[in-house]
Amino acid sequence: MITNPEIAKQIQAAGIQTNYHDVGSGEPVLLIHGSGPGVSAWANWRLSLPALSTKFRVIAPDMAGFGFSERPTNYQYSMENWVTQAVGLLDALGLERASLVGNSFGGALALALAIHHPERVNKLVLMGSVGVPFKITEGLDRVWGYEPSLQAMKSLLDIFAYNRALVTDELAELRYQASIRPGFQESFSAMFPAPRQRWVDAMTSALADIWALPHHTLIIHGRDDQVIPLQNAYDLLDLIERSELHVFGQCGHWTQIEHATSFNQLVAEFLERAY
Repeated sequence: MITNPEIAKQIQAAGIQTNYHDVGSGEPVLLIHGSGPGVSAWANWRLSLPALSTKFRVIAPDMAGFGFSERPTNYQYSMENWVTQAVGLLDALGLERASLVGNSFGGALALALAIHHPERVNKLVLMGSVGVPFKITEGLDRVWGYEPSLQAMKSLLDIFAYNRALVTDELAELRYQASIRPGFQESFSAMFPAPRQRWVDAMTSALADIWALPHHTLIIHGRDDQVIPLQNAYDLLDLIERSELHVFGQCGHWTQIEHATSFNQLVAEFLERAY
């Protein structure tokens, strides 16, 4: 019997039937994926889950509308509702606090959760993060405007990765097939219709709220990111008092994949560090 590694455990999180991975033991760490077509928590974090779970309890959900979590009819895809789902997941698992690791869209979600529920958050890791104002890049506009085809997926993978050796025909076929599973493209296209600058703006937290964050924060970005501008990382560094920044050279938007070993070591050391 062939099993899909993207499908893991199921739980009700604020009324959303949520697919989530829950591995390891120790201090809880919530990994929040990005917003690419056909994305799932496992696709995003498949190289981080086994590495980080040797030291932490690592929880990686599919947010509503993504992966194998529920796509409720007439559901409003908004940062407020995604934050409610994430907090609902912590509640359902009986967790008072967790550290958050957010990738891109997931970074914006992690910021919003920390702002609105600061007592639920231990530390923050923001990777290639949305959440501060910026003019939408051509790369992000193409990602959110994806129309399913194998060629379109290949061109998106070229945008995501600095290292073109990662962009194989097999990976393109895998991600294309993921993007055309029943319901996947319908929910994805409903989230980010043109004009798309408004969705960047909708994911932005108030700068004063970001500035007031008390959490220790690690900011990570790829120097050659074509999807989310490197300037976002510097803006977050300026805004968050207890923050530090690591920039990977020869790296696009896939820090956790292109520099997996270094990324996992960096995150683990930051989460373990006593302040």
